[in-house]
Amino acid sequence: MKAIVGSDHAGINGRKDAIEVLHNRGWDVDERGPKTAEEKADYPDVAHQIATAVTAGEAELGVLVCGTGQGMAMTANRYSGVRAAVITDEFTAEMARAHNNANIACFGERVIGPEKIVAHLQTFLDTPFEGGRHEG
Repeated sequence: MKAIVGSDHAGINGRKDAIEVLHNRGWDVDERGPKTAEEKADYPDVAHQIATAVTAGEAELGVLVCGTGQGMAMTANRYSGVRAAVITDEFTAEMARAHNNANIACFGERVIGPEKIVAHLQTFLDTPFEGGRHEG
């Protein structure tokens, strides 16, 4: 399985932690974004790269991390076939997958911090799409 993970300068720690979670679960991971917080990156540019890769079938799953997660989700959701969800807690992580079949998880490092990104990403990954009335 292949994932693509990106962040702007406000989400570097969360991005690195998300990559570790995915690697530990056997995912092949492509990483996008700045190397340090001093290297500024515009969140729409990173969101574009991740959304394009997911819609092109280059990755089954995307993870985006910025300050709030909102800008990344808004940008990614402009792409047909993207279902990007802002994850803020265990419930939104579960429902984004179970009911919305999200294929890009967006996190706000300045809102929930890297530790909760790890926990919520694990919930997101462990939750299957329920289908049924949620299809379409």
